[in-house]
Amino acid sequence: MSNSSENLYRLDGRVPLGKALPFGLQHVLAMFVSNITPIMILAAAVGLDSAVSAALIQNCMVIAGIGTLVQLFPVWRIGSRLPIVMGISFTFLSLAIGIAGTYGMGTLIGAVIVGGLVEGLLGLFVKYWIKLIPHVVSATVVTAIGFSLLPIGANSFAGGMGAPDFGSMSNWIVGTVTLLACLLCQVFAKGFLRSLSVLVGLIVGYVLACFMGMVNFDSLSGHSIIALPRLLPFTPEFNIGAILSVVAVYLVSATETIGDTSALCNSALKRDPETKEMGSAICCDGFVSSVSGLFGCTPITSFSQNVGLAAISGVVNRFTIGVGAVVMIIGGVFPAIGAALTTIPQAVLGGCTIMMFGSILFAGFGMMARAGFSQRNMVIVSLSLSVGLGFTQATGMFAIFPEIVRTVFAENCVAVVFLLAVILNLVLPKKVMGE
Repeated sequence: MSNSSENLYRLDGRVPLGKALPFGLQHVLAMFVSNITPIMILAAAVGLDSAVSAALIQNCMVIAGIGTLVQLFPVWRIGSRLPIVMGISFTFLSLAIGIAGTYGMGTLIGAVIVGGLVEGLLGLFVKYWIKLIPHVVSATVVTAIGFSLLPIGANSFAGGMGAPDFGSMSNWIVGTVTLLACLLCQVFAKGFLRSLSVLVGLIVGYVLACFMGMVNFDSLSGHSIIALPRLLPFTPEFNIGAILSVVAVYLVSATETIGDTSALCNSALKRDPETKEMGSAICCDGFVSSVSGLFGCTPITSFSQNVGLAAISGVVNRFTIGVGAVVMIIGGVFPAIGAALTTIPQAVLGGCTIMMFGSILFAGFGMMARAGFSQRNMVIVSLSLSVGLGFTQATGMFAIFPEIVRTVFAENCVAVVFLLAVILNLVLPKKVMGE
């Protein structure tokens, strides 16, 4: 196998480690805080002690690395062989807090394990139901994912939701300088430096944040050198109501994975995804989520941040992103590494991610263009997006529905958009509407 820096922009082939490490690290930093945040919020909401919380954060880093490696280098039919980066999903967070708060962490973990097996099996039989998701539906879902990420990027830019200095002048300065550094590098740099524009922006923003006293190094002390992941920190318990609720959200997660896979292939690989690739990506989503449950963590899913990063940088090499996945695993085994990465201020991450999230929107628009702008497609896209994005901004509208409906749809625009797009595609007549 050839060992060349040019392989950075090819799916296969080796890249010199000195080049692979910074490009792989760029993918890790793009999703690192988002990967550990759901576990941190869940642990705080449920009232887990600090030792258990630290162990779960460590475990989720290891699981994210393992899931990414399985996507890159499949095991049997589990894994897409695409440059997809996996991490702990926000989609399950509100439901996870509800189940763990009511029944305990054991019931939540039991539902995560069973639900992951269900999603994995769906991936194995993808050819029997993937026709429900034609190009126009995939394009609509990808666009919805892009829109749904914009507030996340904006909140990070301002310092992180709930931060005492949210929207402060210091956050504005750091976020703006970080964004400008990314943009200038993307526009004026040449060669490898252009592909590293996000990492360059992150370094510039981090250095500036250090000079402005915004970086807290307290978390770097008091760590053991090595700490192995902790298996089964909670004893799984199986509650049928909790399992059904979690399975419903797994279907949403599968939808997001289909959208991310489509966006990645269209934007970074310049082609449509194969049915086998989407099914294998969903398999990894499900089965590795069950493994995540064994380590006391909530489900993992594909990270849209990294889809945007691949689109901007053009870096799609599996070996390179695999190096980043190994860094994640090392960060979990050596707690000090993970602690160092957590010192990156939210404003720096927000400055890096704004343009990346916009690139996902751009990919969705390109997929719509390839699907065609017929009257029928216009109705599917416009109605799905307007209802999905609009209704989920007014969550009180869902108060009349059962709790499981509110959990799955009230604050998840991607789920609403997907469901409505599929229904409209099935019921709208093709001949009458110009197809």
